Amino acid sequence: MKNNKSRRNFISKIALGVTTMAVPSKILANSNNKEKIKKSIIKQEALGFQWNTADPFLFCVHHEDFYPKGDSSLGPKKEDLIGRNIGQDFVVKDGWRMYHGETIPGFPAHPHRGFETLTIVRKGIVDHADSLGASGRYGGGDVQWLTAGSGVQHSEMFPLVNQDKDNTMELFQIWLNLPSHKKFSTPSYKMFWANDIPKKIIKVKNGKEIEIEVIAGDFEDKIAINPPVNSWAADKNNGLAVWIIKLKAEAEWTLPAGLKDLNRTLYFYDGKSLELDGESISPYHSVTLLSDRDVVLKSGNTEVKLLMLQGRPINEPVVHQYGPFVMNTKEEIKQAFIDYQKDNFGGWKWESAGQTHGDRKRFSDFIEE
Repeated sequence: MKNNKSRRNFISKIALGVTTMAVPSKILANSNNKEKIKKSIIKQEALGFQWNTADPFLFCVHHEDFYPKGDSSLGPKKEDLIGRNIGQDFVVKDGWRMYHGETIPGFPAHPHRGFETLTIVRKGIVDHADSLGASGRYGGGDVQWLTAGSGVQHSEMFPLVNQDKDNTMELFQIWLNLPSHKKFSTPSYKMFWANDIPKKIIKVKNGKEIEIEVIAGDFEDKIAINPPVNSWAADKNNGLAVWIIKLKAEAEWTLPAGLKDLNRTLYFYDGKSLELDGESISPYHSVTLLSDRDVVLKSGNTEVKLLMLQGRPINEPVVHQYGPFVMNTKEEIKQAFIDYQKDNFGGWKWESAGQTHGDRKRFSDFIEE
């Protein structure tokens, strides 16, 4: 736990940082390396709580909370909630946050329209419920891909299912825009269970391993699970990719070039030392790359973990990028609020706005498109 707290303190400090372009002098002295940097790396940027993304992505957050043992209600003990801003608890205290949850951490019922959410759970459990009557429990490597489309309410709660040990939670929530002609598609969600997600293992020269977890966008012989049919990712010409890349300590590997004119970003979210084309990358930083260039990645003396987001930009106006509705005009946003007030996008059948699923195992109850 001490190391985890040290890492969080470090992350809190660098969240105040600004965009950097740290180029060692030995690289500046080498014209070939200068050319590599010019051709592959556009910029390096410190990461805060909310990560900057590029079209077609709207938003990305890396949640990492070291929750204590749960009680019988699947939440922290009452004494652990003292001193917290319940309902708006986003400040790390004792290594974790309640977010909008009151007795159970998470995000009670809230609406979306006009985009998609990808919830990539590395550790812990998420309980899903929505206004369509669908529900699910997933975690430990599972991914939920939800198309909000014309409008849906959903809740994402983080039940503390372990009463005999701590409940560590780590997940990425990514928002992916929908093009204007798909913004009113039928809401749905699709589960990518951990055992079904393709993983490519590559052994490099010194026997070290590289692992690419292919959530979206094919990699070599690993074919990704089909995304929702209305997604920007459904057309392979859009080059959309969501990969988690792990490099063992002291491994070197070349990330191959993709299609031209894509937005490609690597997020260095775990590890101590990383080089890209000879340039040192600071921990908890993002690197924006030219998509049609190979890039040499080299880890230091610890394992490195990266999230890669890539895709062809939709190039349409975006209104309310961080709000509950993402549309192309202010008028459409206004109409979204009116439509939501009419019927709450189908109402809410569940007993609680922060619905959880008791002691059930991982499951999904929904009508797939």
